[in-house]
Amino acid sequence: MSDDQRDVPPTPPSDADAASVPSGLVAAVVNLVNTGPVLLGAYTIAELTAVDAIVDFLEARPSDEVIAEAVRSLAARQLLLAGDTGEQVQVQGDLGIALAFQQRARKVLDARTTGSGPGEPWRILLLPQPERICLMVRIDALGVHQMGLYKLDVALNMLTEWLPRGSSADPDEAVDTDAVLAAAERSALITVTDYTALGSAETAGNSRDLVLARSGGRLHVLARDPADREKLVPDPETGKDNVRERLVDLLT
Repeated sequence: MSDDQRDVPPTPPSDADAASVPSGLVAAVVNLVNTGPVLLGAYTIAELTAVDAIVDFLEARPSDEVIAEAVRSLAARQLLLAGDTGEQVQVQGDLGIALAFQQRARKVLDARTTGSGPGEPWRILLLPQPERICLMVRIDALGVHQMGLYKLDVALNMLTEWLPRGSSADPDEAVDTDAVLAAAERSALITVTDYTALGSAETAGNSRDLVLARSGGRLHVLARDPADREKLVPDPETGKDNVRERLVDLLT
């Protein structure tokens, strides 16, 4: 077994409150992802809200009027169909696949960055699956959510390349974390939260945070002070000198 295969132990999903998924869909898609990334298209906040997708992690809920227009747009593209009863709808195509895998996830890694350039996302969500694949959502400045399924190690590599990089600062060096963040050329907040079919369960006990800040060519890795979660301190695990390993630690 390779190091990548040992990275994050799978967590079996619960079936509680999950939408019904056609038999064989998950297995077929997992097999497809194992041959390469499966891109699932781009959607607006209103379209995702209309089908109750990743709503816990959207920036804001659109107005009812905007959501109604999104429903009409999805229906016109035959991505949203009436179900067997008036209380049910069928989500079709790539959006339906994205929704099915979102509902199976039990953790979400939410990474937000400052200092992103044109054409790159400012926020990335990773929702690992038990089969060691991952639903990735990349969000750009216009609020377009680009979704795709990747092998977990590929998604972690892509995320690591996107995050601030530089030679590691000495974790034992006394630093003013507020000054480091203020002077940072690029910084990122990474939060891993336990996730359920009912939504996120974010509390002080089950969310883990990491802050990366590149200043003067050096990368400062900060974490919450165990004695005072409102305070950031140099991360004691920085000695690993590997941001990817720290991402794995957060997901484990």
